[in-house]
Amino acid sequence: MATNVIMRLAAGLFATTLLAASGARADDTFNVRFSWKLKGEYAAFYLAQQSGLFAKQGLTVRLGEGAGAEAALGSMLQGGEDAVIVPGIYALSAISKGMPAKIVALIQPVAPAGIVSHPDKPINTPQDLEGKSLAATVGDTTMDYLKVLCSQNKIDCAKIKIVMMNVQARLPQFMSKQVDGMSTYWNIDIPQLEYTSKQKFVVLDVGKYGERVPGLSVVTSNAAIQKNPERIKKFLRALSEAFDTTSKDPAAATKALMNSWEGGPPEQVVATQVSLSNQTFPVIAGKPRGWVEDSVLSSALDLLKQSGQISEAKPLDTYFTNTLLSN
Repeated sequence: MATNVIMRLAAGLFATTLLAASGARADDTFNVRFSWKLKGEYAAFYLAQQSGLFAKQGLTVRLGEGAGAEAALGSMLQGGEDAVIVPGIYALSAISKGMPAKIVALIQPVAPAGIVSHPDKPINTPQDLEGKSLAATVGDTTMDYLKVLCSQNKIDCAKIKIVMMNVQARLPQFMSKQVDGMSTYWNIDIPQLEYTSKQKFVVLDVGKYGERVPGLSVVTSNAAIQKNPERIKKFLRALSEAFDTTSKDPAAATKALMNSWEGGPPEQVVATQVSLSNQTFPVIAGKPRGWVEDSVLSSALDLLKQSGQISEAKPLDTYFTNTLLSN
C-alpha cells in the first residue's frame, strides 16, 4: 500500500471525529463496506442480513461492495462506514502508518493465497518456483511477500522470472501458457477458473510455507469504538452466529449470497467458493469467533517489516481489540 494513500487515510481522522461528534447516523443503521466485489467468502454476511440475525440485534445492516482495501478504509475514516471488511494485512500496514483504527475481529487468520500453475509444468512446492515465470501486478499480495517466501524456504528468488503486467492481462497470459503461474485465492479464483475452463490446476498454498498473511477481518475506527461500542458488539454477535450457521449449512449461505448477486457465477461455483471459504474460518477453542491472537499479528508485522512494507511496528494493542467479542 502506497505511503501517500496511507497518509490520506490518516488525514481522515479529522472527518471521523466530526462525524462522531455530530451523531449523524441513526443507531440502528450499520453500514458495512467490503474491500472487493461479491464472492463466496462474504456469504455469512448476507445470511445474517436475510435470516434476521442482524435484525435480532436491533441493527439494520447495509452491505456494500468495494473497490479495494484503501478505498474502503478511507470511506470508513470519513464516516461513510461503521465497519469495513478488509484483509487484515492491509489494516496492519495502514495502522502502522498512522490510521486511527483497530481490527475488532479476525475471521481468517491466514488468507487463502496461492500460486496456480498448469499440471504439465506444476508448482507443487516453493522449490518448484525456481526456473518458472510468474505473472505479477502492482499491489499483488502474494508477490509482495515473495522474497520472504524464498528466504523462509531457502530458494533463490533470482531464479524466478517475474513478469509485470496489468491485472486484466494475467489470466489470458496464464491460460495461453505465456507464464507458468500467477497468484490466486484458491477459495475464490480456482472454482471459477476450473468451471470455466473445464480443466484442473495445481495450486501452491503459500500459507503452508510461511507466507501467512491475515485475511478477512472486521475493522472499525477508534472514534466509532469510543463513541458506541455496543453497536459494534451487536454486529459482531450476529456475524458470529452467521458464520456458525454458514459452516453447518453452506447451501443456505450460498442461496442468501446468490439472492443479492445479480449476474453472479453459476450456483455450483458459488457453492464451492462458500465450502472452501469455510475451511479458512477457524474457531479457537474457548474463544469467541474472530478472536485475535497476539502471535498471529506479531508474525504478520514481522512479515511486513521483512518485505519493507513498514519500517517499524507499533505496540501490539494499537492494532486490535478483543473486547467487543462475546461468546
